[in-house]
Amino acid sequence: MSAPVAQEELPILEAVINIRNRLTVLKKNRGEFIKPSDVERLYQAIVKQVTRLNEVRDDHTTYNNRLDTTLADVFNLLSLFFLTVGRTRECPATYSQIASMRQILDHMDESGVYNESDLAPFHRRLAELRNIVQHDVESGKHPPAMTKLLERQLNECENLLRKLQDSLSVLSPELIPIHERLVNVRRQLVALAAKETAREVALAQAHAEKGEDPKGKAPATDYDSGPGSDPNSRTPTRESTPKPHDMPKDGRDKESIRVRAELKPIQEELRKIDSKRVDGKFLGPGGSVPASQAICSSLLEECFEIVQEIRAQDESKNVASSLKPIYDRLSEIRKELEQLVLTHRWSLRETDLWNYSLSLQEIDKMRVDGKFVDADGNRPEGQYVLLYLLRRCYGLIYRLLSSSEPVSEELMPIANKLSTVKKCLNEVLKYGGPWSPRDLYPYQLALHQIDSMRRDGKFVGVDGTVPEGQGIVMAHLNECHELLEMLKESMDDGGEDEYIDDDDYEFDSPSSSSEEGDREGDRE
Repeated sequence: MSAPVAQEELPILEAVINIRNRLTVLKKNRGEFIKPSDVERLYQAIVKQVTRLNEVRDDHTTYNNRLDTTLADVFNLLSLFFLTVGRTRECPATYSQIASMRQILDHMDESGVYNESDLAPFHRRLAELRNIVQHDVESGKHPPAMTKLLERQLNECENLLRKLQDSLSVLSPELIPIHERLVNVRRQLVALAAKETAREVALAQAHAEKGEDPKGKAPATDYDSGPGSDPNSRTPTRESTPKPHDMPKDGRDKESIRVRAELKPIQEELRKIDSKRVDGKFLGPGGSVPASQAICSSLLEECFEIVQEIRAQDESKNVASSLKPIYDRLSEIRKELEQLVLTHRWSLRETDLWNYSLSLQEIDKMRVDGKFVDADGNRPEGQYVLLYLLRRCYGLIYRLLSSSEPVSEELMPIANKLSTVKKCLNEVLKYGGPWSPRDLYPYQLALHQIDSMRRDGKFVGVDGTVPEGQGIVMAHLNECHELLEMLKESMDDGGEDEYIDDDDYEFDSPSSSSEEGDREGDRE
């Protein structure tokens, strides 16, 4: 429960809400590119409010009220705007990445399923983000209020990462291989559980689209209704929509066989690990009992629990009905995010991730003591599947944020076109000729069109400003020109070797061709 907002902070809260509304309006405007000047203006406005807030607050007190949550929303959204305009190497752009990393680390801490290789990328990324913030501190490019906030966020993230690292350090060397095997097995199990549920839902939807009765009967008609029955009283959500466990019997049998086939090697792996225990404990060399038994034993027991849940799903073929809306929403978000991972260079505006983050946070807040509950407070089956999907979505958002390039969205179409041209030229050069000027003409034309877009050697935006990412785009352009020149040189060399003298080549004259045609006609 958040604390009430102090009286002296109310004007600041109103100003922050106004800034958030302006950012939201700017985010929804897809008709034109986001202008860096608009982002800078809103950034300076929020920095001014943070400075006012620091003047009325005590640095040694922790605050958590509506103003703090609204500020977090504004900084998160503003950070996405900085990524969108290509200012990825400035400290405001790091806020959303730190927040996304914090969410993933919180879930890793909650689940306890991670190893050294999982934490290593976070160590590297945190070091990169800290270098960005430190550079802005030294250069004075951004006000102290902003850099101080980000340093505090980085410190909290590093403390959590250190906590996770320390929990692994208690593992004795003898148990590290077993722990890593258990972590991998658990991930395989949860992925299998999520895949099973997704396959069942897709099958049910396929039956619904065909209008088939999933039990194999003909679709019911109004004539099949009993006397006095009202055909309009049938609710499509309960009667006309097939349920996954109502699929034809032969389909259920095939699915069950396939599930058991995929589950069998995982179960055998778990049994092998379990067989290493003596009286419930893993033994080290010489029969010694290494420390940190509880970590590996609890992880092993959890894996067996997931196996039982998958086998139960194989019988019921569904997530609990009370959790179905959450599952559907998470599956939809995951599908859209995975599509963005494939097409983000062409279709992603970083501010689009804001809506996904909000949706995931709302779903995450529905958990009670880490579990999803129904209206009666019970914990239905399907918890592992939902948590897997939730954490998978968080990971995809973090991946998209980390892969953002320091190129403005206004220059991104040019950068993508140059990237495509460069790949094509590399492939042409790789597989060799012979080429003709006609073969290279499309690439020359594409580069000429891009060259003609420059003014005084720079790409200029619609409003006359110089967008971020000039260096990267120019590097791609120069590399394309170099590749094209290499192809021209090899074409010239090949032309000398394959030169054909006109005197040695016999041309067919039109008259001879017509005479040949007449002779063919006479033969017929």
